Amino acid sequence: MGDLLLIFGAALAGALAVGGLGATALRLLRGRSIMTHIWVLIAVTVGSVTAGIVVIAEAMFLSPHDLRVVLTIVAAGAVVSVAVGWLFGRRLATAAVWAAQARERERRLEKGRRDLVAWVSHDLRTPLAGLRAMAEALEDRVVHDPATVADYHRRIRVETDRMTRLVDDLFELSRINAGALRLSPSTVPLGDVVSDAVAATAAIADARRIRLVATASRWPTVRASEPELSRVVANLLLNAVRYTPEDGTVWVSGGNDRDGAWLAVADTCGGIPEADLPRVFDVAFRGERARTPRAADGPVGGLGLAIVRGLVEAHGGQVDAHNIPNGCRFVVRLPAPA
Repeated sequence: MGDLLLIFGAALAGALAVGGLGATALRLLRGRSIMTHIWVLIAVTVGSVTAGIVVIAEAMFLSPHDLRVVLTIVAAGAVVSVAVGWLFGRRLATAAVWAAQARERERRLEKGRRDLVAWVSHDLRTPLAGLRAMAEALEDRVVHDPATVADYHRRIRVETDRMTRLVDDLFELSRINAGALRLSPSTVPLGDVVSDAVAATAAIADARRIRLVATASRWPTVRASEPELSRVVANLLLNAVRYTPEDGTVWVSGGNDRDGAWLAVADTCGGIPEADLPRVFDVAFRGERARTPRAADGPVGGLGLAIVRGLVEAHGGQVDAHNIPNGCRFVVRLPAPA
């Protein structure tokens, strides 16, 4: 019994030495990936067994041949341990990363939902209060002259149209997020879509003395659902016009490259803060400039770019934003027809 205790103590000492080194390595590598930690744990386990056997083999004065036999057996077990550890370690690491990404995605979605509710509540409260005040004034005959009555009617129509667009945006966004969007892809000439969007935006741009310039000479043809693609281009143009100062310029261009077709909308808005660039496509994100007043008949913001991203990704494309001198540029990439 005493010999067994001595053997156990010697083996434990060797294993503890390796375990201490492993603990130190894990502390130094705590910022690394999960797979790195798993490799260290496997190495500590195999190393502890090997160290214990070597210590006991030396204490028992085994012959070199017997020691090689023992170490060969240990090496065979180490190979199996490393193989099994690598296989299941990768699965564990993948599951852990997926779970962390899922939690982060859920946190972003929950924050987006809270921001959306707060944003919609804010953007509906003001026009509803104005509509109620004007309706009560008309009902109580507080205003009498035809010019004021006509102006109230015009304001009511403008605010109603603005809230209608907001409700349409909410409905479109809900379809995208719920996966209920059904596309009808066809071969679409991008130039025709851009031409229609520019014509629809021209009145708002003219009111702010903003120049709309279509610079492409040969527009590409894309594989897309035309109504949704028109919504993408219109939202990008409205967003550019909205944030471009008076007497500014908005450029629309397009073309083909080895990755497919692309469409770009650039403006002279002065640029987007670098910290805000990754968030411009988030729901209800409008940055600091959203606090500035906007024209009553201007485009509704906060959801437009989120809808753009959802529709572009539904087409299998990508959209990104980056700054250019004195402005910013949004680029949409779409698959070209086969």
